[in-house]
Amino acid sequence: MSLFGDGLEAAVQKAFTRPAPKSAPAQMRYLVKQLKSTKAVAQMLRISQRTVERYVKDQIKKPRTDLAARLEREVKARWQPQIRAKARQQAATTGGIVIDTRARLGYTAPIGSTDQDRIRHLTVALPPRYAARLFEAQEQGATEQRLQELAAEALKEVYFQDGGRRAGSLEEVRFTDIEHLEFDL
Repeated sequence: MSLFGDGLEAAVQKAFTRPAPKSAPAQMRYLVKQLKSTKAVAQMLRISQRTVERYVKDQIKKPRTDLAARLEREVKARWQPQIRAKARQQAATTGGIVIDTRARLGYTAPIGSTDQDRIRHLTVALPPRYAARLFEAQEQGATEQRLQELAAEALKEVYFQDGGRRAGSLEEVRFTDIEHLEFDL
C-alpha cells in the first residue's frame, strides 16, 4: 500500500461526477468495454477468459475477495479519465492541494535552535506549484519515499518558513512516523 500515492489518487477520485460501477458484473462489463476484449481483461485480472465471460453475462455475481479488490482497483484507475485529468490540472494551476497529516515532524537547523522531532497534526493548504510537483512525480512513477520528500519540502516552505518570512536558515524537514495522511483538492 502506498500512503502518498493512494492519498493523491483518493483526492482526485473525490472529483468524480458519477459513481464507479459497484457490482462485479457491471465492473467486468466496464473493463471489457475499455480494453475491448475479454481476453485482455482476463490477463490483467489473472483469471480465465471464460470466467470474465460469465461475469459479463451475470452468471457469476460474487467474486473472491482478492479478485474483488483487483477488479475495483482496475475500474477506479480507469474511471472518468477526463474528470481525473481536469481535477489534477486545476489543482496544479489554480487550486492547489490541502494536506492533512498527523506525523512526526522535525527539522535540521543551526546549533542553538530547538529542532526536536515531535508529533504534529497539520492541515496546510499547499500552493499549486507543489500540487503540480506531486502529481507530476506520481505520474512518472516516483517512489513513496520521493513523494514523502516532496511533501516534506512543501511543508518546510509553507508551514515552517511561511513563504520565506521566518526560519530562513532551516535546512531540511524530517517527515516520519506518519499516523494519518489525507489530501484534498
